[in-house]
Amino acid sequence: MSAVPPGIIVSGTLQRQAWLDHVLPPVEMVRPGMWSIPTPFPGSPLRYVLSYAIEHDGGVALVDTGWPSEESWDGLVSGLGEAGWDISDVKAILITHGHGDHMGLARRLRERTGAWAAMHEADARAVRFTSHDDFERAGDEALRKRGGLAADFEAVRRQAGARPDDFGEFSLQPDRFLVDGERPLGPGSALTNVWTPGHTPGHVCFFDDARNVLLTGDHILPRITPNISHAPRQTGDILGQYLASLQAMSGLVAGEVLPAHEYRFIGLTERIHGLLAHHEERLGEVMATLHAQPGCSTVVVAQALHWSRPWDQMLGMQRKFAIGEAYSHLVHLEATGYITNKGTDVDSWLALRDSGPRLT
Repeated sequence: MSAVPPGIIVSGTLQRQAWLDHVLPPVEMVRPGMWSIPTPFPGSPLRYVLSYAIEHDGGVALVDTGWPSEESWDGLVSGLGEAGWDISDVKAILITHGHGDHMGLARRLRERTGAWAAMHEADARAVRFTSHDDFERAGDEALRKRGGLAADFEAVRRQAGARPDDFGEFSLQPDRFLVDGERPLGPGSALTNVWTPGHTPGHVCFFDDARNVLLTGDHILPRITPNISHAPRQTGDILGQYLASLQAMSGLVAGEVLPAHEYRFIGLTERIHGLLAHHEERLGEVMATLHAQPGCSTVVVAQALHWSRPWDQMLGMQRKFAIGEAYSHLVHLEATGYITNKGTDVDSWLALRDSGPRLT
């Protein structure tokens, strides 16, 4: 589906056309001294990551780096070149959050350039895995707990998606921590950290008050809803955190939104309202499923929800993310007193109220 959500205006028209054409968008100067640099995301339906280069300290600060692969690295180097910069001109690396497509090249970039790297402490100290196999084992353990059956394990392993060239690139000890409300490029700079937990515990957006733009990472995207799923062994009401982050940002005035995927747009308030409405509807769907099938597992709930394609076509990361999305909504309903989980080894959810919460 490629329709533009109601209420927003596409400002990155070349980016959207590239998305529709299934090609990499061009390097663009989005404001004087700020460029969008697309880097390929091989093996992913997201196709690319939009990094942003901002003039700083005689070179550039780079917001997000791209996936840890040679193809992504080559795209970053060539993209910076098109913007008039060499890879050696990178002086600072600002990471919106600790997912591989956003920080996967940070270690290599720091080693190559001597740039300092910064991310939020909550992501820097998040649970790390020793290898891809360790990560997969933890994922399997979580899927069993959610009520996954043999067909679900098979579906998750099909079309498994992108794998890193080096799993070690998923771990980074930053030189600095990003703190909410501070200016990461110095007191006199225009960029401010805005902590927006939910998609990850330490997700950060960046507001540039001089250029009147908001760099949103994965927190707010123009067309799709960011995946809100627990990482293996992660606990807590992460959907509640995400909804609170959205609501806290609703009063921010930004002339243009610069996300890490798809395309730039105008209409921050309208997009926030649309995302809240989506989650309100989804919570209602979950409640309706529990009334129809009391005591069901997370996987049964996920299968009953409305998705953009039939359940049997949800393979690989799509199946995993769908189950994760259902689980985050169930945990939020449990945390707010709407449902309870009676299961021990496997989830067994029961409704305590007639309907879900209102968010809009």
